[in-house]
Amino acid sequence: MTAIFAKKGLEGIDANLATAIRTTVILLITWGIAMIGGSFKQIREISKIGIVFLVLSGVATGLSWLFYFKALQIGEASKVAPVDKLSLAFTILFSILILGEPATPKIIIGGLLVVAGVIVVAL
Repeated sequence: MTAIFAKKGLEGIDANLATAIRTTVILLITWGIAMIGGSFKQIREISKIGIVFLVLSGVATGLSWLFYFKALQIGEASKVAPVDKLSLAFTILFSILILGEPATPKIIIGGLLVVAGVIVVAL
């Protein structure tokens, strides 16, 4: 539903502004949950390398949202959303190459099916 809500929300406004509004809502919700749940207290325990990787993850997420909203603004949600799901295939690939996670037949076949599905929808 996020793609549908986003597509409707993008009508008549810039994709970057829409992304900023969405991000602000997410920011408020997640900080609220962290504070109410008490996990906010752990902030001093995060290692420097942990901070670096969390910041890099935030940068990657922010950029992907900006590109996603721009694509939603100019394209059809039924085609943009599946292409966005290619991130699953990249996650599988990088988890194997970088994290050393096992490349089981089930994982490989699932990733290939996602790629095949995106190709079918895109064409």
